Amino acid sequence: MRADAVRGHLDGLLLAVLEPGPLHGYAIIAAVQQRSAGALELRTGTIYPALNRLERLGLLRSGWQSVGERRRRCYELTDAGRRGLAAERSGWAEFTTAIGSVLNPS
Repeated sequence: MRADAVRGHLDGLLLAVLEPGPLHGYAIIAAVQQRSAGALELRTGTIYPALNRLERLGLLRSGWQSVGERRRRCYELTDAGRRGLAAERSGWAEFTTAIGSVLNPS
C-alpha cells in the first residue's frame, strides 16, 4: 500500500495499536504490520515524530522499560488518548461511509 495512503490516519493507527497496553517503537511498527496483514509498513522516521507529537499533545505518555537486554522507551495511551481514539474511530466511520457511497452507489 502506498505510504501516502496512511497520511491523515497515522494518529488513529498509533492510538489503536497502543489501546491494549504499552509498546516500544519497533513493537508498534510490528503491530501495525501484523494487524494490517502486512499491507501497512511504517518506518521509524514516520512513527517517532508522530509519537513525540502525540505525547506533547497529552494523548500518550512514555517511559523507559527493560525489554530483554535493552532499555526501550514505551508508549501508552492517556485518558485523553482514549478519547482521541474514540474520535478517530468515529471520523473513520464517517469517512468510509462517504467514500463507499461514492465508489459503490446504490
